[in-house]
Amino acid sequence: MANILIVDDQPYVGEILLEELAHEGYQVSSVNDVELVLPHLRDSRTDLVLLDLYLKGFKGWEVLRGIKRENPDLPVLILTAYDSFVENPRLSQADGYVVKSFIEFDKLKQMIADVLGRKTAL
Repeated sequence: MANILIVDDQPYVGEILLEELAHEGYQVSSVNDVELVLPHLRDSRTDLVLLDLYLKGFKGWEVLRGIKRENPDLPVLILTAYDSFVENPRLSQADGYVVKSFIEFDKLKQMIADVLGRKTAL
């Protein structure tokens, strides 16, 4: 099964996502410090990243840019409490977008399956 990295500085969000996705059979790990994301990705096999944008003041954009610079084919789904980013051109670097306050786990799980399916097809 796929390895998913959750990057969120709110522990309860990470715990909920970790539990939901582990229940689906995914191997899930989490990082809550922006400085640890890229080293974690270098040291582990990750198939998909769930990335919160609001990390220490919207540092998530920098993390997304770093992930895509080092591993352009690694899928990243954005998780954020703000729905105002839908029109942001930087979002085109990501493979999807989910508003945390409205997380529908079935929809999120389907997005993950779709993104991982596209990755496998490549």
